[in-house]
Amino acid sequence: MRLRDRRAFGKPEIIIIPMIDIMFFLLVFFMMSTIYMVNLKTVDVDMPQAESAETQLNVNYLVTMKSDGSLWLEDKEIDEKTLLAQAREEMRRNPKFAVVVRADQNLDYGMVVGFLDKLKGAGITHFGLAAGTK
Repeated sequence: MRLRDRRAFGKPEIIIIPMIDIMFFLLVFFMMSTIYMVNLKTVDVDMPQAESAETQLNVNYLVTMKSDGSLWLEDKEIDEKTLLAQAREEMRRNPKFAVVVRADQNLDYGMVVGFLDKLKGAGITHFGLAAGTK
């Protein structure tokens, strides 16, 4: 039993628009998923919040100052003299060396400024303060 004439069939067509839509969707999906795969080795600290804080991932040293005054380089506790010596050595090797300080919001402001002054005294000219985003 023949329902249609063979001549009634047209040439097969490849509709490319839905394929492009799927490829863009996959591209966006993988881009968004890699953003959340970045593993920052840090210590939990209660940072002050700021609306215009920016995220930077090209930081050489991420130093955390906890409310008890202890210093942490990424996820390892470190004393101040060792940290300054390592930073000074890294600054000699890399002129674009940068330090970002994450300080607890309950920490005395004078301690943070004192630490930044010691960084400046060690020859570190590129440093910043981290803040949480709202």
